[in-house]
Amino acid sequence: MITGLSLIFGLVVGLSLGLTGGGGAIFAVPLLVYGLGVPAREAVGISLAAVGATSLIGFLQRWRLGQVEIGTGLLFAIAGMVGAPVGSWIAGRLPETLLLLLFAGLMLIVAIRMWQRSPAAASVETLPAQENSTSEGTCRRDETGTLILTSPCALLLLAVGLLTGLLAGLFGVGGGFVIVPALILFSNMSIHRAVGTSLMVIALVSASGVTAHVMAGRDIPLDITGLFLLGGLAGLFTGQMISTRLSGTVLQRVFVIAILAVAGYVLLQNLVF
Repeated sequence: MITGLSLIFGLVVGLSLGLTGGGGAIFAVPLLVYGLGVPAREAVGISLAAVGATSLIGFLQRWRLGQVEIGTGLLFAIAGMVGAPVGSWIAGRLPETLLLLLFAGLMLIVAIRMWQRSPAAASVETLPAQENSTSEGTCRRDETGTLILTSPCALLLLAVGLLTGLLAGLFGVGGGFVIVPALILFSNMSIHRAVGTSLMVIALVSASGVTAHVMAGRDIPLDITGLFLLGGLAGLFTGQMISTRLSGTVLQRVFVIAILAVAGYVLLQNLVF
């Protein structure tokens, strides 16, 4: 029973990562705790290991397809790894209900902003070479869609990456639901590249988290982790195949709907029950 559920739950997490580049930890920890009865501390370790490994493989696949911006991702990852511990420290001093309500509010704001931008993405999809070009904002792209990394742009990405890590640590999520919208909104990146770059960032941050988890003497059950990872890989490849058949606008709106679903669930749990 546990074997089958571990594979199925891993499949759900991998599908989310492959399709949207995020949502893995948001789904992983609740599924492990409420679906398999894993203690919360162990669930965090399993989630970090399985989601991190799945994201690493997904990143390599996207990188091979040219859908990853290494420089931008490294800026986010470095700053995020600094901000996450600070967010965790703040989270430990806030009431759990308030923390979850703030999380839901953040997701609603992100969803609204991304939905508003999706029609603009559609208008440039017919020009693949110029999909991300822009002459507005601090971070600009040339006619080929390559990011022009000026000092102001680098500082902006570091600041947003720091905030992303802060929010990830504060709300206890892997960061994909924050990283992908941040990459789109602040670096004018396409949804497909944002997904690939997000997978790279999640892999790096998860590796740091697993190291800290083990250094603290906490156990990561290899049997459940292995099954979860196996299901996650199957879901990852399925999600990536589906995403290649969707336009940037459709994929972005699917991502928005997923964010709204999570936000709605959190609000119901904390305001109704």
